[in-house]
Amino acid sequence: MQIPVFVVDAFTNRPFSGNPAAVCLLENDLDEDLHQKIAMEMNLSETAFIRKLHPGDDFIKSSCFGLRWFTPANEVPLCGHATLAAAAVLFHIQKNTNSVLTFVTLSGELKARQVEDHIVLDLPLYLTYPQVLQEAELLIKAAAGDMIVQDLRYSPDTKNLLVRLSDAYERSVLEELQVSAQDFLSAEKTGRVKGLILTLKGNSSRKCKGHDFYSRYFAPWYGVLEDPVTGSAHAVLSSYWSEQLGKKEMLAFQCSRRGGELKISLRNDGRVDIAGRVAVVLKGNLTF
Repeated sequence: MQIPVFVVDAFTNRPFSGNPAAVCLLENDLDEDLHQKIAMEMNLSETAFIRKLHPGDDFIKSSCFGLRWFTPANEVPLCGHATLAAAAVLFHIQKNTNSVLTFVTLSGELKARQVEDHIVLDLPLYLTYPQVLQEAELLIKAAAGDMIVQDLRYSPDTKNLLVRLSDAYERSVLEELQVSAQDFLSAEKTGRVKGLILTLKGNSSRKCKGHDFYSRYFAPWYGVLEDPVTGSAHAVLSSYWSEQLGKKEMLAFQCSRRGGELKISLRNDGRVDIAGRVAVVLKGNLTF
């Protein structure tokens, strides 16, 4: 069997930055266990599988596809950067003729469209709720050490814990923070948290003028120690920072070693548009 596979760097226009995702195009149904085996083989934070929903579907002409995401450890309910990568494969490589693509996923229907040199994802917007610092004291200590935490929120829909560091810190502090995400597993064993977001308010007078907020994202519970650029985390961050800043249009930067930029626009229907650029770095076939 041969399966076309691509590696796409998402939320960047430069190869070897942003967040890499593998994308597989499935002409036919795949044995269930092979999804996870392929994701383990690709060994990226996410491998996306695009499948046809009906026998007569076509990757060039059809506008609606099934989409699943797997980390090397398990399947996840939502992945923004791999959705961006999947849309890029259909738009840029398959030359799909539709202006809007719809993906049927575990998080409902997600739409992607091209706007100039960006691909815009229509994602759910997830609310966050205040948390008492003492309830996650060990986990916060493992993530941020002795740094001052200004706010703590929890997203029950995504099981993400959002840790906002003090506004007194510069972006460079977040970038240089040494985090051993493996330690999170012993600090949080309840199953309540599946992802941890460290975030910091932006400042236009600092480096990379114009970013409204910065973040880093860790998900060792899914086998991802640090994810370079995370669309799904920004579906949480967008609601939080929109509330904090009083803005619906924002520019965000995820401060991982690879780094990536996201354009955010909160919609009136309770969802969020997250736009990014892409760089295709590999085209090939899986053979087995």
